[in-house]
Amino acid sequence: MTTPMTNKNVHQTDVLRPVTRFSVSNAEQTEDVGSRTLQRGLHLLDAVLASGRDGLRVVDLCRATGLERPTVYRLLTTLVACGYVASNGRFRYIVGPRLAEHAQRAVPSGFAERLQPVLTRVSEACGDAAFAIVREGPTSHCIARHVGTHPVQVLVIQVGTRQPLGVGAAGLALLSALPDEDVAAAITANSPDFVRYGSMTPDRMKILVRSTRERGWSVIGNHATRGVLAVGMAVLSKVGKPEAAISVASIIERMPRDRQQLIARSMRDALAELLPDGL
Repeated sequence: MTTPMTNKNVHQTDVLRPVTRFSVSNAEQTEDVGSRTLQRGLHLLDAVLASGRDGLRVVDLCRATGLERPTVYRLLTTLVACGYVASNGRFRYIVGPRLAEHAQRAVPSGFAERLQPVLTRVSEACGDAAFAIVREGPTSHCIARHVGTHPVQVLVIQVGTRQPLGVGAAGLALLSALPDEDVAAAITANSPDFVRYGSMTPDRMKILVRSTRERGWSVIGNHATRGVLAVGMAVLSKVGKPEAAISVASIIERMPRDRQQLIARSMRDALAELLPDGL
């Protein structure tokens, strides 16, 4: 019988190497599955963050993320258990207490205090309520407000209110001051929620952003609150980065074009005098 030729340099450990490679492949596959699950969970969390104070239903989250219903339910169970998401009633999901606490701590220290005198100056000049917001991803977060002296006050939001960036005047001013890629990302994230704000659409938001950039300040009405019109302006940092925004809101009858321009001028003057170096 002919004995098969063997290589004397081949040892038993060399023969086992294919098994070792197979084990590593399994580990890599497990890691890939874990990465995909994490990516899906973060995508779902982004959708919840962009949903505003009323939250979204599971069917809305499926539509926003492209995930199947069982996957959304499974991920929501984990996010709710960890406190990052909370249920709002029986069918909607909103930002959970743990994430809200992190977001609150993320607001730069002193912004509200530094913007409060600006709000007071503007509100006293026009008699209407003034507001200040900062950005949290694709949403706006109201951090301060000043109630005016006019008998009819439109308190459209309160301190702590979050809503899609751009549906209010301050949020629109801040959104318009961001780089193009950030604007596009915010509009995409908020698109599923726009219909709840006066039938806002992504195309309509893009037009408003373009108009705001051309004008230098924002104006928007009948979206966040019907019958209300507001004017907004971005607030820049010392290096020219958009960090916050302020706005004044009133009933539409009190906001003809010449008064809009007057309020915008009042905002610009107050920021120049009280925050000459920016936030």
